Amino acid sequence: MDTVATFRVPRVAYLDSHGHLPAPPAGFDPDRLVPVYRGMMLTRAFDAKAVALQRTGQLRTYPSSLGQEAVSVGLASVMRPEDVLLPTYRETGAMLWRGVRMEEILLYWGGDERGSDFAGPREDFPIAVPIASQCCHAVGVAQAFKSRQSPRVAVCCLGDGASSKGDFYEAMNAAGVMQLPVVFVITNNQWAISVPRSRQTLAVSFAQKAIAAGIPGEQCDGNDPIAVRDAIGRAVERARRGEGASLVECVTYRLSDHTTADDARRYRDEAEVSAAWANEPVARLRHYLADQKRWSKQDEEALIAEIGAQVTAAVERYLATPLMPRQDLFDYLYAELPADLRRQRDAFLLDAEGAGHD
Repeated sequence: MDTVATFRVPRVAYLDSHGHLPAPPAGFDPDRLVPVYRGMMLTRAFDAKAVALQRTGQLRTYPSSLGQEAVSVGLASVMRPEDVLLPTYRETGAMLWRGVRMEEILLYWGGDERGSDFAGPREDFPIAVPIASQCCHAVGVAQAFKSRQSPRVAVCCLGDGASSKGDFYEAMNAAGVMQLPVVFVITNNQWAISVPRSRQTLAVSFAQKAIAAGIPGEQCDGNDPIAVRDAIGRAVERARRGEGASLVECVTYRLSDHTTADDARRYRDEAEVSAAWANEPVARLRHYLADQKRWSKQDEEALIAEIGAQVTAAVERYLATPLMPRQDLFDYLYAELPADLRRQRDAFLLDAEGAGHD
């Protein structure tokens, strides 16, 4: 029997759970990690405030990215402004890094679609709640870049559960065949809502799913921002050079509930969560920066105060935003509203007027 082919899946990790860096990657610049740390801290503070707003009835369902900050901030930090991000609902850190305003994210999770009309990265895609649909969108974006001979890259984010969807396989196969400038980033946080990784796939890694598409697949420690930046950064630049698509699996852990509508205690062992806290990315990076004399207690206190003021101001702007006109539910569905929906719109507004609503 002959062997047709053999494959390997490399794994990248540099910073250990204690914040020690035995051997940095080539070209490593520790000063670039200070903005990354600041972005991770902002993401965590914003998340905590958003959850508090939901618990007090001022926000609808919200998905925390607690424990996953190194992935979202890390991937955004190696993108160029002209690249395009196609996020899921847990890439808050990446969105903030790329210039989406905190109040816009709050508006979206408050049920106001105006939150998707970013003032900053105008060509980044809105939050994708349908699972894996953004993978196909990323192929279209990357095909446009290639057709225009534009050195831009589409970065598509998805969770481990999304890698079980047909959309993902179809998109990855098309990206491979057409050699498109797209990077698929799988955030393997061990849980697809209440379904553990062990019930999602028998594959040893999610990165090996790239093999069937004929594209490079690599795994990295998703709680190590140095590894995240290295693995995704190389994949992004490879795509920019016209060398095609890649897949990067970032192994991390979802420390929060799936969303504020979930109670993970029903299906997840508390001992497992406690163990995962020992590897969380924020403390790991803080320890490294402090050991390298690039971060101090005074820096930390100043950052906490600065971030607190930024988040508070954003919440105030969000809460002060006038409610979306009720007719917007109808007015942006069609260029010309069909007759049956016009009747519904008129009746809806008449009922709202009778009830004393705007």
